[in-house]
Amino acid sequence: MKKKLRKSSLRTRLILAFVATSIIPIIILNLFSYYNTAGIVKDNVNELTYSNLQQTMATMELRMNSYEDILYQIYVDDEIMELLIKINKEENLTVNRNQLRRKLQGLFWTKEYIKSIAIMTHSGEFVFYDILTGSSTQNSWLDKFGMTKQELYDEISADGNTHYFSTTKAHAYIPDENYLFHMGHRILNFKKLREQLGIVIVSIDETMLSSTYNGEKDVNSINFIVDGEGKLVSYINSGLLGEKIISWSDEISIRQKEYENFVGKQNIFTGAYHSVYVIHNDKYNWDIVNVSSQKEVIQRLQSQQKIMVIILGMSVTILIGLIMLLIKSLTGSLQNMVGAMKQAGKGDLEVRVGITSKMPAEVAFIAEQFNGMLQKLNKSMEKEREATMKQRDAEITALEAQINPHFLYNTLDTINWMAIRKSDYEISNSIGALAGILRYGIENSKGAVSIRQECEWLKKYLFLQHARFKDTFTCEVLVEPDAYHCVIHKLLLQPFVENAIIHGFEGVKRPHQLIVDIHMVEDSMIEITIYDNGRGIPKDVVEKMSQGIFVKSTEKNHIGMENAITRIQMYYGQLAKVCIESEEMVFTKISIKIPAIRENTREVCYEDCDSGR
Repeated sequence: MKKKLRKSSLRTRLILAFVATSIIPIIILNLFSYYNTAGIVKDNVNELTYSNLQQTMATMELRMNSYEDILYQIYVDDEIMELLIKINKEENLTVNRNQLRRKLQGLFWTKEYIKSIAIMTHSGEFVFYDILTGSSTQNSWLDKFGMTKQELYDEISADGNTHYFSTTKAHAYIPDENYLFHMGHRILNFKKLREQLGIVIVSIDETMLSSTYNGEKDVNSINFIVDGEGKLVSYINSGLLGEKIISWSDEISIRQKEYENFVGKQNIFTGAYHSVYVIHNDKYNWDIVNVSSQKEVIQRLQSQQKIMVIILGMSVTILIGLIMLLIKSLTGSLQNMVGAMKQAGKGDLEVRVGITSKMPAEVAFIAEQFNGMLQKLNKSMEKEREATMKQRDAEITALEAQINPHFLYNTLDTINWMAIRKSDYEISNSIGALAGILRYGIENSKGAVSIRQECEWLKKYLFLQHARFKDTFTCEVLVEPDAYHCVIHKLLLQPFVENAIIHGFEGVKRPHQLIVDIHMVEDSMIEITIYDNGRGIPKDVVEKMSQGIFVKSTEKNHIGMENAITRIQMYYGQLAKVCIESEEMVFTKISIKIPAIRENTREVCYEDCDSGR
């Protein structure tokens, strides 16, 4: 019975864990309920705020329309029109000015918040009644308006629309601070519609606007108005009225962000969350902005959130406890599995998972399959390694076969004896050198030789090239003493030397020079440099070769650069580096770095390859 319980399946134990986790849907439901409630509250607040703003805008438009009626009464009043005609003609100027001022004074008390009514005639006369100054010569707002009389006149008289101007502060000599915004309209002679008589400007106390949207005091909400230039028209801090607080944008979302920045700097609701809402009035080109404190809503949501966090914490604690109890029996076997997998991941394919009777049936099955997989993988990798070595040897042999045809050696040996019989020893020497070159390549073509042996072979090769090109180039092979007895693979230098002689010097008129320099680098690498002062390689071709892209050669008398570099990479892998530098009609320099494999003795090697010795 005990053995059966110990061998209970992993599926059975996981089912118990999943049963315990059935509380998670309840937690998810509670979380969804919380965030859904928060979203509904937010949507309701937004809807209510926008509704209030719409109502505020409607109320403000009604009150503004009532003040526009004053403008209408003025610019359609026949008596005022007659007085303006006389003043423009400068008839009884003083009398007509006084009569016009009394006429304006009579209209003054029709509305509560009017502080000044002014008329500017076409001839430039400025007649006003100003309750703040009580003077007929001193106006309370014109000097601080920011526009000259002519600019003001031109703007208002440009069309038949009512013009609205942002709030400005009245003169400082007035005991109480007063802030006025203005509306203006042109006055035409209705008998001669093209005759411009003047303009009329009504100045209204800003408190008219603030009383419109702040009729019911709300400590958690404020409103303010901004005109189309980004200036404050109405605000709780009167000292900022007329100040530009944003850069106006046609996108209301951009303006809303700027209002949020402004409100944040003002610290209107210190330490509390707040929301900013904006609606635009096209008629006045004003934004009405509402700033609402979300402190109370946030506090309620935070209280709900704390309760949810406590519930979630308790649920998670219970859940973790149950899961820990259920998987405790699995810990040992799973840790053994994980440890074995980590070892295998590091390359140790000999590791095996120990299988015990305490393991669940499924874990034991997985362990057996894992052990079997490692055994098969180990055998497979051995076979792959052997196949890779064979493939590499075959590829190297195929590459070297391009310059090591065996039958040529036997044929040249026959020709050499024919030359000796005819006493042509110059030809015999050349054929003998060529035969030596071929023999060197044929015997153990994949083998490694000392740099001395490679230099001896290169000497014979260069002797033949001098004979072929009639000594048209000079060559030096320089070997550092410490590098002379290091071991390299056969025929690493010949393809690059041949490429320099046959292709590099072609079409170059100056004396040809070839230098092969072999020296140690940091006592662990050999650097081989093949330099020629030939025609060079185009820059784009060099760049492609550096990226591993080679132009296929159509020549049949030399091995291509691609094959030569491929051999180096096959022999030495990532340890080998090949760098190609060239400038057209100046030089070509091939630098090869390979690992230094040393012999027991070292000596100096300097070969002058201008001779065949």
